Amino acid sequence: MDKLQAMEVFVHVVDAGGFTRAAENLQLPKATVSTLVRNLETALSVKLLNRTTRQISLTADGAAYYERCMRILAEVRDAEDSLSKTQASPSGRLRIDVPAALGRHVLMPSLPQFLARYPDIHLEVGCSDRPVDLIEENVDLAVRGGLLADSTLIARRIGLIHFVTCAAPSYIALNGRPQHPNELELHQCVNYFSAKTGKISEWDFARDGERLQMRVPGRIAVNDSNAYLTATLAGMGIAQTAAFVICPYLQSGELELLLEDWTIDPLPLHVVYPQNRHLSAKVRVFVEWISELFADHPALHIRAGRCPLTNEGLAASVAEQAVQKASETQALDVRPVAG
Repeated sequence: MDKLQAMEVFVHVVDAGGFTRAAENLQLPKATVSTLVRNLETALSVKLLNRTTRQISLTADGAAYYERCMRILAEVRDAEDSLSKTQASPSGRLRIDVPAALGRHVLMPSLPQFLARYPDIHLEVGCSDRPVDLIEENVDLAVRGGLLADSTLIARRIGLIHFVTCAAPSYIALNGRPQHPNELELHQCVNYFSAKTGKISEWDFARDGERLQMRVPGRIAVNDSNAYLTATLAGMGIAQTAAFVICPYLQSGELELLLEDWTIDPLPLHVVYPQNRHLSAKVRVFVEWISELFADHPALHIRAGRCPLTNEGLAASVAEQAVQKASETQALDVRPVAG
């Protein structure tokens, strides 16, 4: 028996929560996975897993052995990486997941740079607003916005997303412009609800020390950022969305800003990956690359209510945010996500 392979298979079974998912992730027959774990138990003369028809769980000995396996496998990969770095560039399949709007407007247009820099890495990119389970779905890393609650992940902050309030000219022509957030009660808005919880997001506004947080009326709610933009462009209501998404539509006149003297709380942006997985070379270089991309991307530094309409305006806006950008970059960190 290849003891190292058996240890790796055992770790995958625990991480995946079962033999079937582990076999799929490893691209091995389920019978092979089961046999390797059973042979490992025989060699150790201990029971590592409690098995039922529906689930598995670690025994006390299994839990202790799992932690040691993780350390041993990490040491082996560290040794391999230290040698391979001098001989070849990072290589292999890298599976990532990003929110739909970020994927469409920021990540995908920039990926040719990454692929040119690392020609031996093959990317699988998921773009949706559905929260994925990195372990269950065998995803190496994900980009997530907002508060993070999963304590099993390592998070590195890579920036902020700023928001604006806007609407299509067709909507404004029929319904007028609100002059104060409280007037949104008299309007129709496009709402966004969480694909995970079904909860509709509240809107927030701040100006001169005054802060408001509210649920806004609307006849339509969606759980996808691309659908959200489409509904806004179709004149279905007022929207509160990321500044980097709508700048081209402000330039074309398809959307107009509203409540421009009110600011909206920015959304922190993180790249996350499992803490019980070794940070391989391919993951490490992508984390560094996307951190640089988001730190330097001008659209991600546009302030709420200040979306420029020309290239000169964009340059001025970025220059104006230089001090803030520097402070945000200093705040980038790597830490376990708070539970």
